[in-house]
Amino acid sequence: MISYAITFAFVCLSLALALNLWRLLKGPTAGDRIVALDTMVINAIAVIIVIGMLTVNDTYYEAALLLAMVGFVGTVAYCKFLLRGDIVE
Repeated sequence: MISYAITFAFVCLSLALALNLWRLLKGPTAGDRIVALDTMVINAIAVIIVIGMLTVNDTYYEAALLLAMVGFVGTVAYCKFLLRGDIVE
């Protein structure tokens, strides 16, 4: 039964990543592209967690945590660059 749930999760996350990629490429503003990229990072974290559930390996959870931290810092840096034109003051 859990294999059906994991397969369904992979299908849903694949669809979400495809729609995020479409918004990243076709977004009319830079803000839309930032939100799409941040949402793609969140979906990638979810994919890593589902793989960790499938393989029953704790290393994937640590990788997801690291990706979450890097994704947050990247999003903040990109937003700061768009607002001020400089990342480091």
